[in-house]
Amino acid sequence: MANTGGVTVDGGDMMRYSEYTPKTNMRSDAEIDRRLGGTLIAVGLGVAAAGFAGRYAFQLWKPLGQVFSQTVRKMPTSAFSSYYKGGFEQKMSKREASLVLGISPVSTKAKVREAHRRIMVLNHPDKGGSPYLAAKINEAKDLLEKETRR
Repeated sequence: MANTGGVTVDGGDMMRYSEYTPKTNMRSDAEIDRRLGGTLIAVGLGVAAAGFAGRYAFQLWKPLGQVFSQTVRKMPTSAFSSYYKGGFEQKMSKREASLVLGISPVSTKAKVREAHRRIMVLNHPDKGGSPYLAAKINEAKDLLEKETRR
């Protein structure tokens, strides 16, 4: 018998010729596009599902949203500010003096002088600063230096 298109192997089994395809890791552009398209569709469906779930949750718990928004409106805006709200006291206290200079009430004289110098450079009346603020800064320095003996 003639073997056309086949090769016999040790056991006499018939093997057919197959086209040689090199085993490379390079994928065709069409395969990459298919995988990328599938991934984008899956991500889009996930985002849409999260959006619909959020919308449903807000509709379901609308009273909770109203309570939350009322609570936020009631909160003072000064609670989130890093600045001290309020004016100066009649007689400056040690606490107020330390707030003016931005240092601890128990700081050393060197720290008081350094903080005073730093703030006065920024607020000096000759450079456009307020004379009232300059007077308060000087008063704070005098008060803290008087009470600090170091």
